[in-house]
Amino acid sequence: MNQNIGKIVSIEGSGLEVEFQEKLPGVYHALLTGDKKDLVLEVQGHIDNKTVRALALGPTRGLYRGMEVIDTGDMIKVPVGSGIKGRMFNVFGDPIDNLGDIEAEKYMPIHNKALPLNKREVKSDIFISGIKAIDLLAPMERGGKAGLFGGAGVGKTVLITEMINNMVGRYEGVSIFCGVGERCREGEQLYREMKDANVLDKTVMLFGQMNESSGVRFRVAHAALTVAEHFRDEKKQDVLLLVDNIFRFVQAGSEVSVLMGQMPSRVGYQPSLGTDIASLQERISSTESGAITSIQAVYVPADDFTDPSASHTFAHLSSTIVLSRARVSQGLYPAVDPLASASNMLTPLVVGERHYKVATEVKKTLAEYEDLKDIIAMLGFDELPEKDQQTVLIARRLERFLTQPFFTTKHFTGMDGKAVDLEDTIFGCEAILSGEYNKFDENLFYMAGNMDEIFQRMKQKEEA
Repeated sequence: MNQNIGKIVSIEGSGLEVEFQEKLPGVYHALLTGDKKDLVLEVQGHIDNKTVRALALGPTRGLYRGMEVIDTGDMIKVPVGSGIKGRMFNVFGDPIDNLGDIEAEKYMPIHNKALPLNKREVKSDIFISGIKAIDLLAPMERGGKAGLFGGAGVGKTVLITEMINNMVGRYEGVSIFCGVGERCREGEQLYREMKDANVLDKTVMLFGQMNESSGVRFRVAHAALTVAEHFRDEKKQDVLLLVDNIFRFVQAGSEVSVLMGQMPSRVGYQPSLGTDIASLQERISSTESGAITSIQAVYVPADDFTDPSASHTFAHLSSTIVLSRARVSQGLYPAVDPLASASNMLTPLVVGERHYKVATEVKKTLAEYEDLKDIIAMLGFDELPEKDQQTVLIARRLERFLTQPFFTTKHFTGMDGKAVDLEDTIFGCEAILSGEYNKFDENLFYMAGNMDEIFQRMKQKEEA
């Protein structure tokens, strides 16, 4: 078979121009170059009828003009099938866990079209996480997309790790973790935690690490989606897709855009920002045979939620979990902001009248407390009318009740983790909202699981 061979005519960082005499490779086709033909280039566009603009998915040191480039005739492909469970891969589908070769059923291209609307299935089922603040105030949807929004150091990765721990163990389907621009330390730590929890055999991990080229970081999420789609469509399984972090995907796309010579748009992002996010998010969907449920961490630059990377992502999500720096400073973990977090699922028709009523009442009480904080700071708690004093006492107990210790942070806190049933969460909030626990010390509610544990603490305190 005659190979389609071209030559490099220009190199600018990771952006290259390659000239072909015979046949022009298609967009997204993989090309090979370098001394050992081991550097992969991906075609991004056609300049004229002989030249393509390509992106190097690796270091370009040692390349020169006139160097030979081979067209593989196809896109980058990743392995799929049951044999890849328990393994860790890079964007090319090569294992990076030093456990030898893989048993792949087949290889599939990383680029795929989103499912047409007539093949999608929409069910309003709740996806329980075991985390009180999320299940009560921003319930996630089975087959939906949930976003964890927050600035640096507010606990996005910790929350994702906890969700893996809570869900993967009791989850029937397969879990796929995609690290986009992840720190190597976080990936290695996550791998060990999965191994310790005995859930690695139901998990596939893909990483485009922080130290790798922008092209790798930009494409690894597409590779993870190809794996997820195979399990959904061919294996008829439910898939839990965890992505950390969508902002780094946007950031990599911005770097690629500059390399490809595009003019920057608002706040310096790529002009195709909306398209880039949509091309990824629209592939996450459910069919009759299986659902892809996605939980995505989204870094918010400088805690500014109007940043284009955050606002474009908001539009695709069915539930939005916002993490607040103010709550971190008060030691309220998980730092879920009860007033900013929201979910399409939180309606009486989906969650039921009781859950909806309790969640609404909790939000209302916490909002009233937020309004009273300035008055308390100026005049003091004792100057408030009795009704407002009761509201403050209830709100402070609710805030503390919505904290809980995590399994994945035991080595930091020394506290055993707790996964709490939704019924226990609703019952606890109902009891606190009634005001009958206002006479008890608010610290008894901090980092507790359900109400039984709080009763136990009260008993121990009385005995002491």
